[in-house]
Amino acid sequence: MSETTREPDARRLATDARDRVRFEEDALALSDQVYRVARHLVGSREEAEDLMQETYARAFRSWRSFQPGTNLRAWLLRILTNLNIDRGRRQQRTPDLQPLEEGDYFLYNKLEAAGEGGNDEERVVERLSQNDVVTALSEVPHDFRDVVVLVDIGDFTYADAAQILDIPIGTVMSRLHRGRRILKKAMAESAVGGEAA
Repeated sequence: MSETTREPDARRLATDARDRVRFEEDALALSDQVYRVARHLVGSREEAEDLMQETYARAFRSWRSFQPGTNLRAWLLRILTNLNIDRGRRQQRTPDLQPLEEGDYFLYNKLEAAGEGGNDEERVVERLSQNDVVTALSEVPHDFRDVVVLVDIGDFTYADAAQILDIPIGTVMSRLHRGRRILKKAMAESAVGGEAA
C-alpha cells in the first residue's frame, strides 16, 4: 500500500474515532434521563439497570445509524422502549385487563366507601410512597405504560412519544387516556389498602 493511500485511510479512521467518542459522550450525558424512563417502565431497579445497559450496548453497536443533528434522547429512548417491548414479549405476560366503568371518581368513591371524606386528600397523598407509584405503574399493561411514562414522566409531547413508539398520535392519546385510568385505579386501591393496614 502506498503512502498516499494510507494517509486518507488514517484520516478517515481518526475522524471515525473522534465521531464515535463524541457520540458516546453525548449519549452518556443523557444516562440519568434514560435510567429514569427505564425505572418507570419496569418493576425493579435491577431490571431498569439491565434495560439501560442493553440500551447503551445496542446504541454503541449501532452508533453510525444515528443521524447527527437529530434528537439523541428520543433515539436512545426509542431503543429503550423497543428493548422493553421485546422483553415483554419474551416474558409473554398477559395483563389482567378489567373494564374500567367506574369513571374518573374511583379514588373518591373508594374513600367514601371506606368512611373517609373527600377532605382527607393530604392523608392519601402521604400514604402513597414512591414504591406505591412504581408498583401501581407496573400494573399498567405494557403498551399503555410506555405512553404514560414517556408523556407524563418523561415530559415528551404526543408527537415525540408517537415517534419513539412508532405509532400514530391518536394511538398515543387513546393509550395515554386508558393508561392513566388504569394507573389511577391501581393507586386508589393502594391508598385505600394502606388505610386498612
